[in-house]
Amino acid sequence: MSGQGLRQDVAARIATGSKSFSMAGKLMPRDRRLDAHIVYAWCRRADDQVDQAAPDEQPDALDHLRSELQVLYAGGELEDSAIDAFGQVVQHRAIPVAYPEEMLHGMEMDVAQTRYNHLDTLLHYCFRVAGTVGLMMSHVMGLTEDAALDAAAKLGMAMQLTNICRDVLEDWGLGRLYVPASMLPPAMADLASEAGGPLPATAVAPLADALQEMHAIAGRLYRSAEQGFLALPWRCSLAMRAARRIYAAIGDVVRARGYDVRRGRAVVGLPGKLGAVGRAVLEALGETPRRVGRGRAEYRTPERVVTFAGLRPAVEAAAV
Repeated sequence: MSGQGLRQDVAARIATGSKSFSMAGKLMPRDRRLDAHIVYAWCRRADDQVDQAAPDEQPDALDHLRSELQVLYAGGELEDSAIDAFGQVVQHRAIPVAYPEEMLHGMEMDVAQTRYNHLDTLLHYCFRVAGTVGLMMSHVMGLTEDAALDAAAKLGMAMQLTNICRDVLEDWGLGRLYVPASMLPPAMADLASEAGGPLPATAVAPLADALQEMHAIAGRLYRSAEQGFLALPWRCSLAMRAARRIYAAIGDVVRARGYDVRRGRAVVGLPGKLGAVGRAVLEALGETPRRVGRGRAEYRTPERVVTFAGLRPAVEAAAV
C-alpha cells in the first residue's frame, strides 16, 4: 500500500472507530497526526481482533497480537502495511513496549470476564486499555517534561470511565458489567453474573447512583490531566483539550439523563462537538502568555515509563 493509500486507510478506520478522536486529531500537526492515527488504528485493530473472535479463539488472538509486537519491537516486518506502519512509529517515537503490552493485558481482562468487585480493579483496567493510549500519544506528540506523562495517563483513564458510563446497557448485552460491585448495594454484589440477560428493573436506580460517582471520578481525572497540557506543543495541546472537552460532553449527556442506563448510548452531535472544540480553542489561547513566559520550549521523547503502581496514589486521590 502506498503512503497515500495508508493515510486514507488509517483515516477511514479512525472515522469509523471514533468520530470524537477523528475530530480532535485534525487539530494536530500533519506529521504527528498521521503517527497518532497509526497508533490509534493499531489499538482499534487489536481490540477488533479479540472482540470479533469466537470466545474459545480469543486467547489465541491475544497470543497472535503479542507475537506481532515481538516482531515489530525487534525491528521486523509483517507484510501488512498498517501493522508495519505501527512498528515504524514505535521505533521512531521510542514508544516503550510496556504500553501496548499493558493494553493487551487489559483486553485479556475482558477475555477472562473479569469481575470488577472493587474500584481499584476497574481503574487498573482503565489504565491498561486507555491510560496507555495517552502515554503512547505522549511519545508521538513530544513533551517538555516527563512529569506530564501522569496527566496523559489520567486523561485516557477519564475518557474510558466516560465510555463505561455511556455504554452500560450495551456492555450488559455483551455479558459485561464494569460498574464495581463495591459501588452497588450489598444485595446486588453479584449483579454482574446476570449480565447478558434482561436488566433487572431493581438495578436501574443503584446503577444510576454508581454512575454518578464514577462520573465524578472521571471529572476529577479530567481536571487533573489539564496540568499536563502546557508540556505539549501548542497544536497538540489544542487537540488534547478538544478531545477532553468532547468526551466530557458525553458524560454531561449521561448526567442530563439522570444516569438512567435504559436510555442507551449517549451521543454528542456535531453542534455539541464544535462547541467543545471552540471552548478548547479559547483555553489553548488563554495559556499563550504562560507559553511565551517559558521561552523557547524543547519537545522531546519521554524517558520515564509509567506504571499503574506508580500512578495509583494520584488516581486514588481522584477517586475519593
